Amino acid sequence: MLPTKAYAAPAASVPLAPFDFERRDVGAHDVLIDIQFCGVCHSDLHQIRDEWGAGIFPMVPGHEIVGRVTQVGAHVKNFKVGDLAGVGCMVDSCRTCPSCQDGLEQYCETGMVGTYAGTEKETGRPTYGGYSSQIVVDEKYTLKVSEKLDLARVAPLLCAGITTYSPLRQWNVGAGHRVGVMGLGGLGHMAVKLAAAMGAEVTVLSTSPGKEADAKALGAHKFVVTKDKEQLKSVSNYFDFIINTVSAPLDLASYLNLLRRDGTMILLGVPPEAPQVHAFNLIGKRRRIAGSLIGGIAETQEMLDFCAEHNIMSDIELIDIKDINEAYERMLKGDVKYRFVIDLATLN
Repeated sequence: MLPTKAYAAPAASVPLAPFDFERRDVGAHDVLIDIQFCGVCHSDLHQIRDEWGAGIFPMVPGHEIVGRVTQVGAHVKNFKVGDLAGVGCMVDSCRTCPSCQDGLEQYCETGMVGTYAGTEKETGRPTYGGYSSQIVVDEKYTLKVSEKLDLARVAPLLCAGITTYSPLRQWNVGAGHRVGVMGLGGLGHMAVKLAAAMGAEVTVLSTSPGKEADAKALGAHKFVVTKDKEQLKSVSNYFDFIINTVSAPLDLASYLNLLRRDGTMILLGVPPEAPQVHAFNLIGKRRRIAGSLIGGIAETQEMLDFCAEHNIMSDIELIDIKDINEAYERMLKGDVKYRFVIDLATLN
């Protein structure tokens, strides 16, 4: 077993604190990664508060992991010591169901194994995430990371990046499409960068007028203040796609009316209560509401390669791990541009 340092929530809604545990030994198909940076996802906060249920405590969050390989198993083919590597939201799946066979492991029909708050299939031990010094992962669930990019800014691509890239690829978004992005946070700012790089016309839909300059700097072509009825009216029946990253309660009907005939709203955010939608908002223009969940391993690798090619990274604020509880409070207030990333060199 490998002694490992971390920060963990000892119980639901209890502040994170230093925590020592043991990783499994490196198996024949495993890689050992010395974690250098880990992004802070809003789902980390949901999980440590056990808002989604079935939490396993103590809980070491973190599923936006990047670092260097320090050991490889005897049968590992795709990684060598010294390589940069990344780990996203899952570290295993059944590998045999139709979804896994299609390279869509995130939809594994027996349930993917989360990078944290999950259970290892072979050992039955809890999975612990990236707020830690090192991690052991099967090479099939490990990603190659380019040396060309700022590693700290790459970390959020492992969740925020793939969560927005996957639906853009699924719906073949590109030149000639008009894309609205609802919300300019950790997910939204990545959706803007990626959709613009794919050639789409991108409009940010925001309640905050003060975010316009940032939206344009990120690559948005237009900015609409959704509280302004005239501005909202100007994009009525306008978009081919709306990427909805908002997790707060909102009136979907007013946004569905911004879609053209056959337009699609793709839900990425998870509001605390189910939204209400009248059928006529969909029937009248053959509109659709869809959802999307991260991406499979192959698609996540594709996303990382795309980002390396187009020099796309997350905009981040780098923090020491001792400041993680304060970062959660700031995240709740929207006080971050646009993703916190933990420097694991500060884990002593």
